[in-house]
Amino acid sequence: MTATEETTYRSPLLDRPGAVADSGPDAGVALHYGDPVHEQRALARGEAMVDLSHLGVVTVTGPDRISWLNTLSSQLLLGLEAGASTELLLLDVNGHVEHAPAVQDDGERTWLITEAADAAPLAAFLDSMRFMLRVEVERRDDVAAVGTAGGGWSVLADHPARLLTWQDPWPRTAPGSTHYGPPDAEHPGIEIHRALTLVRRDALAAVAADFCAPTTEPGARPRRLAGTWAWEALRVEAWRPRLGREVDERTIPHELDWLRTGVHLSKGCYRGQETIARVVNLGRPPRRLVMLHLDGSEHLMPGPGEEVRHGEKVVGRLTTVVRHEELGPVALAVVKRSVPADATLTAGGVAAAQEIVVGTDGVTDVRPAERPGAGLRRRDLRS
Repeated sequence: MTATEETTYRSPLLDRPGAVADSGPDAGVALHYGDPVHEQRALARGEAMVDLSHLGVVTVTGPDRISWLNTLSSQLLLGLEAGASTELLLLDVNGHVEHAPAVQDDGERTWLITEAADAAPLAAFLDSMRFMLRVEVERRDDVAAVGTAGGGWSVLADHPARLLTWQDPWPRTAPGSTHYGPPDAEHPGIEIHRALTLVRRDALAAVAADFCAPTTEPGARPRRLAGTWAWEALRVEAWRPRLGREVDERTIPHELDWLRTGVHLSKGCYRGQETIARVVNLGRPPRRLVMLHLDGSEHLMPGPGEEVRHGEKVVGRLTTVVRHEELGPVALAVVKRSVPADATLTAGGVAAAQEIVVGTDGVTDVRPAERPGAGLRRRDLRS
């Protein structure tokens, strides 16, 4: 697709009965199909499929692809087995997040799944970094993504149009990483299993029809399509950061608890590594991700980008706002780390109660007990 085509993409599944188009980073696919509450419940049970065909797909081929991507990214990719699901972050020189694709290698090529608006910049950046290495970068406009949860991807496992299934590793802290939020076992996302399946784009309508086809299994509920409303509600419930929503030009991974699945702390040099190490060692990222429970009594819903206030002071911004079928109106927001954990906030004029995602102390379990160089400074003062 060209840049113009990306902004005007319209999925064929928007012609399904009841489909309501989404907007923003999810423009071109369905927000819902007329029943978002039941769609979300079905998705969580593994009985719904989400059209995410607007997402971008980039492939890297060539014998040097894994070692090359390893040198560029925050993730340890050496030894990546075919079919394993991971993700990587590409940072700028100051450690700010620029790209955050899902990653899977099939033994012949490495597949990168990213935001619709990020596909062209990601491919251009990778192509600019090839130099003399044996790699080729290609945007795959012939491929489309669909989303499932709760094991629903198994319905597509043997579909002839399926290429691969990436299972989201979030929030399981990878070996060599750390977390700024709760331990894995206490994390609200630990029981939320989401996956992206890549299929041939020309078969997207057939894949949807086959997924929703009546089943003869005893006691099985009918399967259905769900919209991005349901997909995003599960993501917010899991505190899962997203490039197209939670990231701005200042974002470092620590603020979003993204080290747990996106960063290996001892993999070797890459662009932005100094910031990663410095903030881990010294602590205190400037901002922190928080989940907000919004007051729904006035039936008002603020939108992404609106200010979060503590009293009269602006302390952050909303990044994602959803109506969850159990939790009600909830949001993810990025606020100043110094905002007290018990502070009552307002978001777009609506009262909001915090649920802490990234701790206010801004430290992890791998931070040195004593800040680097502190002993040397004390000895200098005594001399």
